[in-house]
Amino acid sequence: MKKAIKVFKFGGASIKDAKAIINVGEILQNYKNQALTIVVSASGKTTNALEKVVGGHMKQDGSASNFLNEIKENHYRIINELFGDEHEIYSVINDTFVEIDWVLEEEPHDDYDYMYDQIVSVGELVSSKIVHAYLNEIGLSSHWLDARDVIRTNNIYREGWLIWEDTLKNATEKVPPLLEKGGFVVTQGFIGSTSENFTTTLGREGSDYSAAIFSFCLDAESMTIWKDVPGVLTADPRIFDDVTKLDRLSYREAIEMTYYGAKVIHPKTIKPLQNKSIPLYVKSFIEPSGGGTFISDEVVDNYPPIVSVEPNQALLYISTKDFSFVAEHHLSYLFKLIAEHRIQVNMMQNTAISFAVCVNDVDDRIKNFTESIQDNFKVIVDRNLELIAVRHYQKELLDNLKIGKIVLLEERIRQTVQLVVKNVPVMKRKQADIIS
Repeated sequence: MKKAIKVFKFGGASIKDAKAIINVGEILQNYKNQALTIVVSASGKTTNALEKVVGGHMKQDGSASNFLNEIKENHYRIINELFGDEHEIYSVINDTFVEIDWVLEEEPHDDYDYMYDQIVSVGELVSSKIVHAYLNEIGLSSHWLDARDVIRTNNIYREGWLIWEDTLKNATEKVPPLLEKGGFVVTQGFIGSTSENFTTTLGREGSDYSAAIFSFCLDAESMTIWKDVPGVLTADPRIFDDVTKLDRLSYREAIEMTYYGAKVIHPKTIKPLQNKSIPLYVKSFIEPSGGGTFISDEVVDNYPPIVSVEPNQALLYISTKDFSFVAEHHLSYLFKLIAEHRIQVNMMQNTAISFAVCVNDVDDRIKNFTESIQDNFKVIVDRNLELIAVRHYQKELLDNLKIGKIVLLEERIRQTVQLVVKNVPVMKRKQADIIS
């Protein structure tokens, strides 16, 4: 009889150093007789560091090699603490980093996003190989699987769209035979490949989504995301004090929360699980015995107010140069270009002669977009903003959230309020005080 498959996802914080990886090993000792597929992110802040490598290579200022050397040294330090001075993992990791060395030896690629994916994806490859080797070292048999042999995407780099039919076929052909040999399967989040075998990524923080893809394709019994928080919280504890844990969530509420900016789960994660009624647990790798948060198709009533804050926002005020109304054909044209420039719209509002849209301020996408419409439209860009979303809001909560802020745009729909704000004070506030 085949064992029911579970999927675990460990993020960067859970494997940030040798001590953290040892802790992961201790957690997994409790599941050693189970069929586990383990999806891991890049270690710690490695993705951020690799983004600097990409930027340095684009500038051709000599910094790329220095940034890469720092990343290598950090990983070699982890390896030394886990395995000592001599272990075959050194050559394995060195050979993996060579993939970046090859890129840096060439002139920067014309397609920045393509080059980004070829470099940044190495973070997950390296971390998963270290975790795989460590598990085997402590007697937890595991098989390393290249996620790029499973996750198939289109040719959109940095935000690949999944080709589900191919991915499903790959997953069912490759994963179960490994699990049947005994031991875990260790693979990577965030990365995939095109039909031409070029590496793609699924978007920042996309490892949760990768785990959900594996869960769906393998008809997993459950999926667990291991975090540095006790579960899904009512607000970000880095911004607010006295937040509370949500013990249970419905799929619908989880989708709404993540769509409006809650960071604990990637927005694309829930839907594949919901489609097959696969329960999701969000648990703490710091206190693994804790109950965490359980997400399922169960209907949950009476949610408390839930606050999310999305930084790095820009508000674009778009108007026609001839002061004519912003009509449907204008909006159709604008959204076509917004899609082409891969700008994520978080909120929008239009009047007779203007259109305001709040978007993620990523790279030079806004600059390229505004230049593409400057012949026909006037655009004013307001940057360094935050988007606050409140689910199950209360009037007192909203009034207190607005204190000390300039509200540039506000929208209320059913149980959700969104506020685009400026000059947010850099200070922690107690959520209990805000709600009271």
